Amino acid sequence: MSNLVLIILMVIAGAAVAIQPSLNARLADKTGYLQAATISFAIGTLVLLILSLTSGQGSFRRASGADWWQLTGGLFGAFFVTMTIVGVPRIGTTAVLALTIVSQLLAGMVMDHYGLFGMRGIPIDFKRVLGVALLLAGVVLICRR
Repeated sequence: MSNLVLIILMVIAGAAVAIQPSLNARLADKTGYLQAATISFAIGTLVLLILSLTSGQGSFRRASGADWWQLTGGLFGAFFVTMTIVGVPRIGTTAVLALTIVSQLLAGMVMDHYGLFGMRGIPIDFKRVLGVALLLAGVVLICRR
């Protein structure tokens, strides 16, 4: 996959992340927030299962060789989806996304700095801190009422 295709797909994924909490929040109006999160994950799981079984790539059997912490991503995903369902109706989609983005960047900067989870280490520098600080200022402006 070329970098251009990857960039286009990431832009589409970003838009999808912006749309998903509102869809799930409306579903929660009918079902409850935990039920909406469960339905969202169930549909996503079904789609991924079909794609996994038909792609001819990878193997579920190799998951038995994974470290325990490598299997915890779904817990974080479930927490994230549930919190967006709870947050969007109360503080709005923009605030939820702004808080999500800045917290992702802060966590990512720390993870990069220390090379956590076996990733390449990228030191924290002034430009990175300034970029996150400016985004944090934007979050403050977005969340103020």
